[in-house]
Amino acid sequence: DKSEDGLTFAFRFTDATISIPNQGSDLIRQGWSRKGPNVLQEGYGSAAVLPEEGIYLAASIYRPVYQFTDKLASMLPKKYSQLGNDGLLAFVENFVKDHFLPTMFVDYRKGVQQAISSPAAFRPRAHLPAYTPSVEKGRPVLQGLLAIDYLTKEVLGWAQAMPKFASDLVKYVQTFLERTYERCRASYMESYMLIGRHDIERLMRLDPSSAYLPNVLGQSNVQGDSSDAETIEAELELSEQLLNLCPIKQENLIHDGNKLILLASLSDSLEYVADSIERLGQATETSNHIEGNYHHSRSDSTPSRTLASFAEDYRKLAIDCLKVLRVEMQLTTVFHIQDMGTKTYLDDQDAEEPDDFIIALTSLITERDEEIAPFISNAKRSYIFGGICFVAAHKFIKALGDMDSINLFGVQQICRNSIALEQALAAIPSIDSEAVQQRLDRVRTYYELLNMPFEALFSFITEHVHLFSASQYAKLIKVQVPGREIPPDGRDRISELLSL
Repeated sequence: DKSEDGLTFAFRFTDATISIPNQGSDLIRQGWSRKGPNVLQEGYGSAAVLPEEGIYLAASIYRPVYQFTDKLASMLPKKYSQLGNDGLLAFVENFVKDHFLPTMFVDYRKGVQQAISSPAAFRPRAHLPAYTPSVEKGRPVLQGLLAIDYLTKEVLGWAQAMPKFASDLVKYVQTFLERTYERCRASYMESYMLIGRHDIERLMRLDPSSAYLPNVLGQSNVQGDSSDAETIEAELELSEQLLNLCPIKQENLIHDGNKLILLASLSDSLEYVADSIERLGQATETSNHIEGNYHHSRSDSTPSRTLASFAEDYRKLAIDCLKVLRVEMQLTTVFHIQDMGTKTYLDDQDAEEPDDFIIALTSLITERDEEIAPFISNAKRSYIFGGICFVAAHKFIKALGDMDSINLFGVQQICRNSIALEQALAAIPSIDSEAVQQRLDRVRTYYELLNMPFEALFSFITEHVHLFSASQYAKLIKVQVPGREIPPDGRDRISELLSL
């Protein structure tokens, strides 16, 4: 510049290539039509600056331009210090506001819709190896949620690169995260409605197995002030609620294994996206805080807190899917053993196999565990199948009250049933096989008391009065056992002992 009072700074964009799509863009934009060929275009202050795909380069250009003009302004005489703001930076910011953001919103609205409405979006993968927690190594995140995660990372990456527009970009991310959440919830409800009503949320929270569930906002899922007695009481109450639903009908259960696999896959995928959203929200908050020193624009912490709340919602839905699977396996167990009390246990010879309904139940447990295994971690498999033992043990003991009589071979058959169930559950990795054994040992102990002569039974109750409830001990006396003699005052003596 040779004049004394003017300084001219001219510039021009020239772009003959398209932006290189990253994995997320590639996943979403396959098959999208583009208007016209990407020809060499030059311009200033118009939408013709970049070809349609190249328009996404604006996000990469913004930061260098901002830093260049900021540095340039600091080097120029004071009267020229606003040069960058009036020229190059203003052009780039206007371009982002007038062309980049509107184009991006249209593209991504279409991309999100395609990601969550495609038939393959919520279809679990087939023929998977063992579960792995790493996406890079093959974690089976549902395609729809994986695509949404890529889109979220892209847009929030631009929010970090362009803090002046971060608020608008984060709000847009929130809209498609909400739309995706509702789509996932619809898939969850489709299976949940088949189960029916369950007023058991409080009881499930008291259950120690809740420790296997992912935490929400770092909170423990187990109530620390719950004593062993309280948790056992909660398990008993929960089992009683499930048994009160009898008779359970086949049509009230999820008999389609694909729905169970979808719930397992949906749970793990939701947790993956929740973790990703949480990390991205923290990064966006940090970036906005730093850039707030450079930009005089609305850049507050509200978006990151909102993203954290979305992460919480996704994680809660992931937990709900696991709870549905757990209750479903408990109801399936009740369905198979609900008629146990009406079966006749007076065979005249010892059977070699468990009862048919136990064989069917154990086979189903093994089959469902194998189906679900590739989609969730071992700890969550333990949670899903860990509720079977207590409700089964409770039903085994309760069934004696429905029997009129039982003989020695009948007692052996019920013990054989409990052993078969124990073996099926112990085969599931990470399951607490010791707890399973203790609970089913208790069942066997209870039924074996029927083989004792009255005086031996009376002595046992005297020494272990709290091992079983008064009503459970009373049922041992009430049921008819061929060959067992009870003295005339036997029932009164037992009643007096139990009333103390």
